[in-house]
Amino acid sequence: MSKDDLQSLRDEIDRIDQQIQRLINERAGCAKRVADVKLENVDLQNSEAPLFYRPEREAQVLRKVMERNEGPMDAKEVAHIFREIMSACLALEQPMEIAYLGPEGTFTQAAALKHFGHSVMTRPFANIAEVFEAVALKTCHYGVVPVENSTEGMVTHTLDNFISSPLKICGELELPISLNLLVKSGVSDNQITKICAHQQALAQSRHWLQQHYPNIEVQSVSSNGEAAKMASEDATIAAVAGDLAAERYDLSCLAANIQDYSDNTTRFLVISHDEVAASGEDKTSIIVSTRNVPGALFKLLAPLEAEGISLTRIETRPSRTENWAYVFFMEFHGHHQDPAVKRVTDAIAEQSFFVKVLGSYPAAVI
Repeated sequence: MSKDDLQSLRDEIDRIDQQIQRLINERAGCAKRVADVKLENVDLQNSEAPLFYRPEREAQVLRKVMERNEGPMDAKEVAHIFREIMSACLALEQPMEIAYLGPEGTFTQAAALKHFGHSVMTRPFANIAEVFEAVALKTCHYGVVPVENSTEGMVTHTLDNFISSPLKICGELELPISLNLLVKSGVSDNQITKICAHQQALAQSRHWLQQHYPNIEVQSVSSNGEAAKMASEDATIAAVAGDLAAERYDLSCLAANIQDYSDNTTRFLVISHDEVAASGEDKTSIIVSTRNVPGALFKLLAPLEAEGISLTRIETRPSRTENWAYVFFMEFHGHHQDPAVKRVTDAIAEQSFFVKVLGSYPAAVI
């Protein structure tokens, strides 16, 4: 290829970039007009502020992006680009604050940025209960909390908070978990006397740590972000954490991808006050309380089979209010406004102490 051919291709890229930039700003202008229309149609004396972020609408847009993608870029990569464009446009309508399990650099913060894009403001909280409280008090617009890990199972603190909280689930996402061994810049192997991380991260990298650092003390701390902060302040401490923590605390990576399973993934839920309309591909989560009697679980599952609805998750927790009673967290396909799903929840309610719909929300897209 000659220099003239290369310059011609670069000129073509510049021309395309100008078109992309013009269209992005055109989209942003349209988003601002949407906000103006919503504000014009609100009775401020009788209504709360209008909803600018619509999870079902964004899920539909991202699905369309992936469906019409023709390559050569991967469909999910293109969807991630649109996610950031949508985030920037939404910030022009309403800057949003997102509560997450902190401190900075945790996988929950990474999940919040993946779901909402980098144009939101993320606010760290010390524990899951405080994330729920921040959203309940409307200190933050939404919250992001971990609910399960593919190797270590359910996050019981999240499930327990749903029992008493009035909040709804309005979204879900999955985040591949890549764990790294991080140290302060310039620190070598022989300086490490302690390895710190959240107990889940330690469990997810247990075999690797035993193989490579069998004689080093391992300490569980409140979060991977906290471990990274400790490592940034103490050359004798190594942290097990992700890329975001390494970037936030300016840490060096001694070893990458130390998780014991390559497909290690954590699922997160997005919580808010608002119910979400159907997107076309939805899930519903409910809490059911029942006694520990023969056939109780079978009776709970029978309505799902009768309606041909797939159960995607069921978890059992002891009831906090009555001995030998149990709370089931159930998740299945469909929106609670769908007639078939409503028949399921009605049938379950007939044989239970109570049924609480935690929310219907779009199934994870990216």
